[in-house]
Amino acid sequence: MSEKLDRKVKTALDETRLLVLGIQVLLGFQFQAFFQTGFPALPSASKVICAVGLALQTLSLGLLIAPSMEHRIVEDGSSSKRLVRATSFYATAGLVPFSLSLGLAAYVVIEAHFGWLAGFTSGLALIFASSFAWFGLEMFHREIPPMPDSGGTTALATKVEQMLTEARVIIPGAQALFGFQFIAMLTTGFEEMPQTAKIVHAVALGLVAINVILLMTPAALHRLSYGGADSASFLRSASALVTVAPLFLAAGIAAESYVVVGRITDSELAVTYAAASFLVLVGFWYALPLIVRWMGNHRKP
Repeated sequence: MSEKLDRKVKTALDETRLLVLGIQVLLGFQFQAFFQTGFPALPSASKVICAVGLALQTLSLGLLIAPSMEHRIVEDGSSSKRLVRATSFYATAGLVPFSLSLGLAAYVVIEAHFGWLAGFTSGLALIFASSFAWFGLEMFHREIPPMPDSGGTTALATKVEQMLTEARVIIPGAQALFGFQFIAMLTTGFEEMPQTAKIVHAVALGLVAINVILLMTPAALHRLSYGGADSASFLRSASALVTVAPLFLAAGIAAESYVVVGRITDSELAVTYAAASFLVLVGFWYALPLIVRWMGNHRKP
């Protein structure tokens, strides 16, 4: 396998990790906002905007983690031109809802103190600024070199390195939610919730905890069991862990979405919202990669 292509895949994964890290802060804010003491005093429109912002953040996270899942499920950890192109697409698509969520978050907090006009202006300015920085500047710096050749197979050491990178891509989303879940249980808003919502919150915390544990296991396994040496058996075990872990993250996000959305609407709508969140994440992380893999296998002679 071309070393240049391996580097392109590694760079693409690293860039995705940086984008997810950027989302991490706002994702934590979106969840925490529902438990703040000032949340009940917000206008109904602002509460709905918080729910919309959370949906956009969930969509963005789903898109940005998708390349790592395709690398595991579709490519079996190998480098490919298709994966580089797919990562570029997902990164671009993931930044669109992120940009919109930035504007919505700005509107909610600014409007609460300075009025709707200031909130609207600030939110719109943030959307335009982020859109220009992420999409406009590339019009002046667009230079796409030819894709490297992809002959041969990806080296074991490269596969291990990229797999560990993918674990680092996925874990920031869990970190943002995990920290919020602990803090939320000590807030006044949590005390006011129905017992059912508290139980669901606890279940969500457990699901995210499992996700974090699974994603940290490959690094511990690599160091403690294999002494940092590359091994085919380690790669198989670690890849399975990295592939399974996001399922618990998707379930945790969905369960927590039910809890927070339940604070502004009835339980039926909250269940629908949570189910939709879970289906979107599972769709991007499992269903779509499996479909791409199935289509690729059927194209082969």
